Amino acid sequence: MSGRLVHVGSAVVDHVYRIDALPAPGTEKTASSYAQVAGGGFNMMVAASRTGMTVVFGGQLGSGPNGDFLRAALAGEGIETLTPPSSAMDSGNCVAMISNDAERTFVSWPGAESILSLAMMAPVVAASGDWVFTSGYTLSYPGSRDALTDWIEALPAGIPFVFDPTPIIADISRPILSRVLAGTTWLSCNTTEAAEIAGLGDVETLARRLLADHCPKAEGVVIRAGAKGCFVQLADGSAQTIPGFKVDAIDTNGAGDTHIGAFVSALSRGMPAFEAARYANAAAALSVTRHGGSSAPTDREIQTFLSHADDHEHGRKQQA
Repeated sequence: MSGRLVHVGSAVVDHVYRIDALPAPGTEKTASSYAQVAGGGFNMMVAASRTGMTVVFGGQLGSGPNGDFLRAALAGEGIETLTPPSSAMDSGNCVAMISNDAERTFVSWPGAESILSLAMMAPVVAASGDWVFTSGYTLSYPGSRDALTDWIEALPAGIPFVFDPTPIIADISRPILSRVLAGTTWLSCNTTEAAEIAGLGDVETLARRLLADHCPKAEGVVIRAGAKGCFVQLADGSAQTIPGFKVDAIDTNGAGDTHIGAFVSALSRGMPAFEAARYANAAAALSVTRHGGSSAPTDREIQTFLSHADDHEHGRKQQA
């Protein structure tokens, strides 16, 4: 049975500029478009919510205009915020520059999401049937990492915990990272992040090492490879490369978040892991064909996309 997703990561306001290419040092570019959107953990929450999961946010939001903007965005997606606003500061923000090759460059400024205490998190209670998620961003902040790690370690037995180390993994202290990985049920990361944890090696070696040496309680590891899809290694020894889908990408911002949100949502409904990974690949593929980080598709859109992909594959095999 599908439970709630209890998200204890961070959400920020993204200022998104579309440019033809990154400016050279000391020069200036004029963007072709600008948007202010909810970002950070918001993108993952939206992906899970739009694919049928009840989502609640247990991170910290600020008390200024950024926090108000994020609360309104979460409410617009039907996502309840469990914690009261910070009385000390506003939520942080991130400048995202999206170039014509659909790649993105970020500069961020942390705010209220970077400060957490166990007292602040008192309203955040995970119950039987729930899934819990956090990302490396919240664990990289000195003002939130210890309380969040303590909270994760105190989760009741049987509640799945999903972790995405994110590109700032090198900023997470090794003791904190080790403690969080030790309690991880599902790890989702890209190849660079996997190598940061487990050392150099091919994807199969990295996945086996992650399970054997770093995530002893995990049911599986997902190593994402963008448009190429992902590799899934399960604790029972089975593994599979799940191919991606060829689409015309216009904005890759939020694709990894969409993948994780759709994957967790699918698992929570009882979908087998390899099938859930293909479902997540489809969700991510659809998301990069749309502008904006919170461009996650609905379950109906994903199912339609997969049906068309299956029809195409069947037709190709018949012609062969």
